[in-house]
Amino acid sequence: MKSVKLNTKSIKDSMLLYAVTDRSWLKGRTVAQQVEDALKGGATFIQLREKELDYDAFLAEAFEVKALCQKYGVPFVINDNVDIAIACDADGVHVGQSDMEAGNVREKLGSDKIIGVSAHTVEEALRAQERGADYLGVGAVFGTSTKADAETVSFGLLKDICKAVDIPVVAIGGISEKNIKQLTGTGIDGVAVVSAVFASDDIKGASERLLALSKETVSAKAEIKKVLTIAGSDCSGGAGIQADIKTITAHKLYAMSAITALTAQNTTGVYGIMEATPEFVANQLDCIFTDIRPDAVKIGMVSNSKIIEVIVDKLKEYKAENIVVDPVMVATSGSKLLNDEACDALITKLLPLGTVITPNIPEAEVLCGFEIKGTDDMVKAAEKISAMVNGGILIKGGHLVSTATDLLYKDGEIQWFSSERIDNPNTHGTGCTLSSAIASNLAMGYSLAESIANAKKYLTGALRAQLNLGKGSGPMEHTYIIKW
Repeated sequence: MKSVKLNTKSIKDSMLLYAVTDRSWLKGRTVAQQVEDALKGGATFIQLREKELDYDAFLAEAFEVKALCQKYGVPFVINDNVDIAIACDADGVHVGQSDMEAGNVREKLGSDKIIGVSAHTVEEALRAQERGADYLGVGAVFGTSTKADAETVSFGLLKDICKAVDIPVVAIGGISEKNIKQLTGTGIDGVAVVSAVFASDDIKGASERLLALSKETVSAKAEIKKVLTIAGSDCSGGAGIQADIKTITAHKLYAMSAITALTAQNTTGVYGIMEATPEFVANQLDCIFTDIRPDAVKIGMVSNSKIIEVIVDKLKEYKAENIVVDPVMVATSGSKLLNDEACDALITKLLPLGTVITPNIPEAEVLCGFEIKGTDDMVKAAEKISAMVNGGILIKGGHLVSTATDLLYKDGEIQWFSSERIDNPNTHGTGCTLSSAIASNLAMGYSLAESIANAKKYLTGALRAQLNLGKGSGPMEHTYIIKW
């Protein structure tokens, strides 16, 4: 029976359970025997991967597996080896970015064969599609034992790739029955599995379960992500929870707030503060976490040690995730906003809970205990602050005269984020906006570095819009990204 290339819809329909062979778990059986068990369990696509066999043994095995795939009516491709694919007349071949360019593969295979390409970025995905790929394998989406050196692709980036291309996308890397549902809403057309099937003592049963889970994951409607801001209110709307809610909404997420204080302020200054009681802050947090659990939490103005302790207790109680702490400690004028007791509680109790903390230069100086005059000092400050926290440290360089570059320090590694300095005197709420944008991106599944880069891009756009309101340092245009 001669193989015939499937159309895009047929390829998409065959992506649900894409099984990739691996002889690490043969347990006295042959690859073909394992493949047949997977096919009996409902595998919808087979990729034969062999790294060690010589040409003749590989080709003989390819003929065996091809016959089984034809028997069960599923596509069959060879991993990387175009010559074997041609020799056994497989349905196609899957290649990595470094193996062979899709256009060259098409020239060798002809127009009636399937070409799959591995991709790790939107740029790679678009390039592969442009050059003739029929589907993409994107990952690793989880850590995987089969490729220990593989860098993981965040859920947010996976979703971006799925949106960017018109060809089917299958997620790969470390996928199992326990974590597959985490891929819900990313836009994938199926999952590629290795050990989740072939390392199982019951390959048929594992395939049946994974196929059912894949169908649920692919068909399930994406649930809107939720972000909680714990901060003070700015009645003029430029900073605090108002800025946070606008930012979260502009990212098309669901915003919730626990208010720590009411402020009477506008673009010219702060004229009054009325703190919430610690008990009421706790009440707000209980109501939120027991009903609509947030996917990320941003923490801004926390005015006293009792409120800080309540927040810490509740975040621990509910095992909150993706926590962004903006340590509002120093006013633009340089004066301290928190008393020593509150500062101590912030530093010793709240900051260690952060996935990332986002101090500006004056706040970082309070934390590290010395003056920061340039980028070298930023690095030294981050190194010292790292002893106080468990997550990342993003020191914002906007207060430096020479640069607007921010520094991310995490696990001993340094990453710089540069952006153009926008000539706009209206910068009220920039810290609130950046931190809530980072939290929004973390909620959407981006990595910390991706979340910071995306958040800085959003902030730059909000400043570039040149909104001009108020008599003092006015607010930004948080909704510039919304198309009317």
